[in-house]
Amino acid sequence: MNVRGLKYEIDRMYQYWYIMDMKPILNASFYRSDSGNEPVREWLKSLSASDRKVLGEDIKTVQFGWPLGMPLVRHLEGGIWEIRVKLENRIARVFFCLEGSTLVMLHGFIKKQQNTPRQDLDLAKERLKILKRK
Repeated sequence: MNVRGLKYEIDRMYQYWYIMDMKPILNASFYRSDSGNEPVREWLKSLSASDRKVLGEDIKTVQFGWPLGMPLVRHLEGGIWEIRVKLENRIARVFFCLEGSTLVMLHGFIKKQQNTPRQDLDLAKERLKILKRK
């Protein structure tokens, strides 16, 4: 094996070791309603495979890189944060809260206007209220 090939193999082994040894800072979970539904999981399943992949990568980035700020994560109000995801031809948002060291995904949607829709934020706030009561 030449020097270039050896360097490539060493780089690959290091990347594998680094990824396999690294533990997430935050665990991730989905908000679950009293009836057992997980609305964010259901929303994610309704998206295309490529959109799910991008969203999953960004959620994983938050898990492993917390605390993060703009442009990926923004605090909205109270205990609600948003993951800001740029998809191929649109924008998605995932609202979440922190319960200890767990990122709980409260609401996800495709953004269609400049400002965050009040009804989406209100829904996340309501789910957070329910979660705090449990």
